[in-house]
This record gives sequence, structure tokens and C-alpha cells, in this order.
Amino acid sequence: MPLLPSLSSSSANPSFTLFTPSQNPHSLSKFSFKIPIIPLHSYLTITSCSSQDSATPALEESLARTKESGYDVLSENKVLIVRRPVMDVSGDGGGEESDDGGGLARSSAIDAGLTEFAKKMPMFEPERVEGSPGSQERPLAVNLDLALYRAKFLARSYRYDEAEDILDKCIYYWPEDGRVYVALGKILSKQSKMVEARAVYEKGCQATQGENPYIWQCWAVLEKTMGNIRRARELFDAATVANKRHIAAWHGWAVLELKQGNIKKARQLLAKALKFCGGNEYVYQTLAMLEAKANRYEQARYLFRQATKFNPKSCASWLAWAQLEIQQQNKRAARQLFEKAVQASPKNRFAWHVWGVFEANMGIMDKGRKLLKIGHALNPRDPVLLQSLALLEYKHSSANLARVLFRRASELDPRHQPVWVAWGWMEWKEGNIAKARELYQRALSINSTSESAARCLQAWGVLEQRIGNLSAARRLFRSSLNINSQSYVTWMTWASLEEDQGNSVRAEEIRNLYFQQRTEVVDDASWVMGFLDIIDPAIDSIKRLLKLDKESFTKAKLSLDNLQEIIGKSRTDDESSGFLDRQDMESEEMGMDLDAFISEKLSLDPSKLDVQMEPSRAFVTKRTRPPGRTWRPENRTTTIS
Repeated sequence: MPLLPSLSSSSANPSFTLFTPSQNPHSLSKFSFKIPIIPLHSYLTITSCSSQDSATPALEESLARTKESGYDVLSENKVLIVRRPVMDVSGDGGGEESDDGGGLARSSAIDAGLTEFAKKMPMFEPERVEGSPGSQERPLAVNLDLALYRAKFLARSYRYDEAEDILDKCIYYWPEDGRVYVALGKILSKQSKMVEARAVYEKGCQATQGENPYIWQCWAVLEKTMGNIRRARELFDAATVANKRHIAAWHGWAVLELKQGNIKKARQLLAKALKFCGGNEYVYQTLAMLEAKANRYEQARYLFRQATKFNPKSCASWLAWAQLEIQQQNKRAARQLFEKAVQASPKNRFAWHVWGVFEANMGIMDKGRKLLKIGHALNPRDPVLLQSLALLEYKHSSANLARVLFRRASELDPRHQPVWVAWGWMEWKEGNIAKARELYQRALSINSTSESAARCLQAWGVLEQRIGNLSAARRLFRSSLNINSQSYVTWMTWASLEEDQGNSVRAEEIRNLYFQQRTEVVDDASWVMGFLDIIDPAIDSIKRLLKLDKESFTKAKLSLDNLQEIIGKSRTDDESSGFLDRQDMESEEMGMDLDAFISEKLSLDPSKLDVQMEPSRAFVTKRTRPPGRTWRPENRTTTIS
């Protein structure tokens, strides 16, 4: 017997059967009564009964009692009845039929409460304001990574406008991501848009609620570049507060203090960097360079060894170590370190450039020229390699070839000041005074407050001194010292000018001014006392060698002799790890085949390096003038008498 009557049986009254317990618990009796069929889900095709049904009063009474209790009143076990909301079925042949709406009125009595409750439920999200970032569907997070990569690629190709448009869209969709602000700020800084970059960093700090240390650190570097030292310190401090494990903030702050002559403060910052962040090749490298400047070469080698041990692929550490060996006239050791540098980073432009200049200074011109050409083939858009190669060709080849290389370098990066300064120096040596002045003018129009500008003013002053324009030379020297008052060469050149003119008293005054205003750098080895306990994870083995516990070790007053002894004892472990000291490096033969290396690792044909250096017609004919205002010496204010 079907549970629900068929729609075709219109003559029979619809009914269905309920089961109720009888007096005999082992048997079930049927209780049958007629009820109108109310609409259920759309998948049940049913009809309602007419209003003249005789069972309507009993049904209404039963429904009322069911509404109050929520249970089946016909069952003593009170089985819970599942109620479903009334669905409005369209009347296209299969819908409900009602002549006066009585069936719908009776069904609404069942679900009145549910209907009112449903009206109060927030079933849909509130309407979004048109034009807000959330008014459109947010792209997937992978699109942010792709956009950042695309912007970085465009910036490397000097397509800054396209990169900025992409990053602006990223800020619109992902305003809480700090990477976007860092990338946009760096692109603006490369274009010397310092004010715009500062605004981007400030907006980024607000959007990230000051919890992103990368934005603080980049902002601090920007302020340091602009000369706002006090503001830069505050921003570096904010970066370390946001994340004390942010190694770049500690290191950048230490470098800032080093340039200001605060050696003790810089050491403290580097010590905190190693304490909170662990080993880092840049921190070890900076400490090693400090030791080298203080003529503590064994300590410097030990720290360089720690840097290269921590990251054998750190090209900067190998190059800095090579510079130390060059100062100590250890040429073979320096060459071996240069080889390690290019092996660690085969396409690094600095490695090929420094190595090439070193070989040229040693008198091996062919090898120096070859190394610079390899670097240019790997980095065809780097102007520094072309600048050094131009100077090398001018010294040992011809001025015309050097001019072509200088022009190509200036077109690669019109805002690179050293290229214009070096080109101007060459033209001065060739006797082209007007051309040299023009090139110096171009260099200063880019930036008249940088270190390169100070060197340019000093070179221009020497030019004017040699041709007899002494008043112009004095103004240029004074302007150079306004930028960099620590330049010993500029002070002594100015004093020499006055002495050549018979003004010995004035020359002595200038020398005294230099000694009075120079920054005294006072450095000692006392910092080692509290520093060795965090400098190296292997310091525990050194403590065991010295038979000192932690408390006595930190309180011990170690002298330089103690430190050298410690370094000597720890050298055995370094040698066993494959890192050579100076004596071992000098005793080994150079085993690097340069041609085979660039052929296998870099896919370069050594015989075609000269072909790649041939200038194109576009480089020879095109002339680019860098943007910037015209600089005049008389426009600068002077503070040094």
C-alpha cells in the first residue's frame, strides 16, 4: 500500500497510516484518519485536501497540540517530528491546487514560527560598497608572487613605470603584505624619488601596523642615504623591536655607526646580531674587516674563516678575505681566494671585476683584461666593468677605444657618477679641458651631495689648479670638503696649493684644520671579553680547552695574546673542515683552468670574448644626457674658512 496517494486517484480521500502502541506490547494496532496533504519538498509531488474535509477540526486540534509540545501527541514515546519549511512550487501542471487559499493558510500555521525566525537570520553577506578593494573577488595569493616577480624583472630592465603599475595593483588587492611596499620603495629609490619612496614606506608601516621589520629596515637605509642619520637610527631601532631576529637591521645599523666612527657601538650591535640571530656571514665579515683595520690580522682571518664556514657560497666573504691578503702582499693566497669567489658565485660581477683589477695592478694585463671581459659577457648591463676596462685600455691601448667604452658605460646607466668622473679624468689627461669640465658637470648634475660628487669636485679642483684658475680650485676644494670633511687627500691638496703660492701660513692652517676636525677612531680589544661567548657555536669546545665554566669565562679578562692562543687551538678544527689558513693556501698550487671553467660552467667561448666586446652602432651614435640641474660651484654654501 503506498504511503501517499497518487495524484490520479482524485475520487479517493487521501490518507496515511500511523502506528501507535496497543494494550499488547508485542503487537501494533493501526490508527487511521484522514488529513489534508500539505506541501513538502519539491521532489514530493502531492496535493492538498479541500476545505470540506471532515477530518479538518481534529487535524487542527492535533496540529495545535503538536506546535505547543513539539512531539507526536499520538505516541506515548513522543517521537520527534521533523518539520520542513513550506516550499512554493510553481503551478506548471505539478504544483499544488487551491481554490480559495485555505490549504496555504493552514500550512502557514505550522511554519509561522520558522518563517519569522528565518527572516531574522543573516542568510546573506551585507552589500559591499562599490569601488572598495573587497567589492571584487580577490585574486589567489599565487598571483601576488607572480606579480612581484614580474615587477622585479621589469625593474631590472629599467621599465620602472610598468613595475610601479603592477605594484600599485598589488597594494590595492593585498594592502597588508609588506613585500609590495619594500619592492615599490626600492624601485622609487633607484630613480632618486626619495620623497615618494619615504611615503610608500610610511604607508606600508601603517598598513602592517608596524610589525614588518623589512619595511622599517628599508626606510632606515633610505634615510641614511639622504643623510638623516638620527632618523635612520630610530628606524633601525624600530626594525629590531618589530623582530629582534631580523639580521639585516642589526647589520645595517652597525654599518651606519661604523661610517659615523662609533666603533664601540657598532661592535655592540654586531654582537647582538649574533646573539639573537645566530651565525651570519655578513656579520662575521664586517667584524673581520674591523679587525683588519685595527691591524689584528690573525683575528681577521679567523673571522673570515667563520664567515666562509657558515656560508661557503658567500662571494662577498671570499672577496673581502682576498683584499686582506692583498694588503699583506700574499698574492698567491689572494688569487686562490678569488678562484673560490668565482666558484662560489660564477656570475657575480664584483668577483670578476675585483679579480681583473688585481691582475692588472700586478702587471698581468692580458689576464686582467680577460677577466673583465668575462665579467662583461656575464653582466652586459653593468657599467662598472666597462669603466674599469676603459681605464685599462686607455693606459695600455688607445684613448679612442677607451672613449667608446666610456660612452657605452654611460648609456647603460646615465646616473652612474663614477663613469662620468673617470671619463672626465681621461679627457683632462688628454688635454681636452672643455670636454673634461662638461663631463664633471654632468656627474655633479646627477647628485651633488654624494661621495662620488666629493671626489669629482676634488678632481675638478686639481684640473683648475693645474691650468692656473686658483680661485676656482679653492672653491672646488672647499665644496668637496663640505661633503666629505674626512678626505685627507683633499685637505693636503688644498694645503699644497697654498704652499705653492707662497702662503705657508695658510697651508699650515689648513693642515691644522684637518687634524682638528677629523674623527678620532679609538679601538681596542676589550670587546672580546664579552663577545667570545656568542661569536661561535663551537666556543664550548674552546671553553673546555681552557677548563673554564661559563661564569668564569665571561668574567675573564682576555688579552690579545689569549685570543691568538684560542684562534690557534681552534685552527685544527677549521683545517679538518677543509678551510685553509694563509700558510696552507700559499703552499698549494693554483689548480683552476680559467678557460675550462667558463666553458663548462658558464657556456662561454674564450675565443669569442673580443667579439662580444665590439661596440654596436647604436652605442657609438646615441648620446644620452642624464637628468638633473646644472651645478655651479658658486651656488654652494661654504662652512670651512
